[in-house]
Amino acid sequence: MRTWVILLLMLVLILVIKVDCQRRRPPRPTVVRPPKKPTLPPSEPVEPTEIPPPLPPGPPSVFPDCPRECFCPPDFPSTIYCDSRNLRKVPVLPFRARYVYLQNNFIEDLQEDAFKNATQVQWINLDNNRIRKVEKKILEKMQNLTYLYMEKNQLKEVPSYLPPMLEQLRLSRNQISKIPAGVFSKMDHLILLDLHHNKLSDNVFNKNTFKGLKNLIQLNLAHNILRKMPPTVPDTVNQLFLDRNNIDEIPQNYFKDLPNLAFLRLNYNQLSEKGLSKNIFNISSLLVLQLAHNRFTTVPFISSQLEHLYMNDNIIEKINGTELCPLPFATVEFLSLDYSFIPHLRYLRLDGNQLKPPIPLDVIMCFRLLQSVVI
Repeated sequence: MRTWVILLLMLVLILVIKVDCQRRRPPRPTVVRPPKKPTLPPSEPVEPTEIPPPLPPGPPSVFPDCPRECFCPPDFPSTIYCDSRNLRKVPVLPFRARYVYLQNNFIEDLQEDAFKNATQVQWINLDNNRIRKVEKKILEKMQNLTYLYMEKNQLKEVPSYLPPMLEQLRLSRNQISKIPAGVFSKMDHLILLDLHHNKLSDNVFNKNTFKGLKNLIQLNLAHNILRKMPPTVPDTVNQLFLDRNNIDEIPQNYFKDLPNLAFLRLNYNQLSEKGLSKNIFNISSLLVLQLAHNRFTTVPFISSQLEHLYMNDNIIEKINGTELCPLPFATVEFLSLDYSFIPHLRYLRLDGNQLKPPIPLDVIMCFRLLQSVVI
């Protein structure tokens, strides 16, 4: 009996100790972790701020005349990088500057003081700013400037007093509706003039608009509001781009005075064979002809030298190889062994019309060098 009492007391003591320990131990709190927010890259400022742009990474520039807002690589002492730095004005550039990058900023005008030392600049990129006008004194002092990029700004007209040594002038994606008289009169060295995606209309152009451009190779007037071809184009032009206008006719013998024309683009216009002479595109120098997205019902007559022809997205219902062939079939058969004389067409695009495959046999027989036909 005594033994049972002792065992019972020990059991009660163990239970009391266990309960007391549980009371002293604090309960574990339930941890609720907030969801992780996605880390987004810092966005570019929408408008200029009063905060100065950040300094370029790394130690200070080895050039004491390097503008604080820019980066001057030690390996290229003539290059100044001031692009994408939230700038509202051009910093004062050093004399040694030859290549200056100022694109993707908020620059509204060009101050004369910024370029007073940089008279030997050869290349300036001012794309994607807010420039409305360029003062006369800014550019006339840059006698060595050969490349001027001012795409995607707010220019209303082509800047006057352009440097005579300029070789490339890129003014696309502005609001240009005026070309001042004589603006190109002394630009003998210009080889590329890009005015696409502006507001140029027919009344802007006259016979003297491009007078002075004696070495122009590429002229880009695409994406404007032209209804007619420019009255005159420099006879040195090799590439003429007039896409996305409203041109519906081309004067007879228009291309006669363009002996070097090799690439012609007239996509997205209102052209049809009704407003054109039969041989308008029979240009012996032409290599690439693009007439997509127009209103042609037939394939126009082409030169035997043409290599690429784009006639997609017109309203062509049939194609006649006998009429299209630049040479009589008897001549093609006779010269079939000498590929230097037969028609050179290698690429023909006809999709988006009302044609159905297969390609007529007379087309294949004429154009022996065809490598790709899209229908």
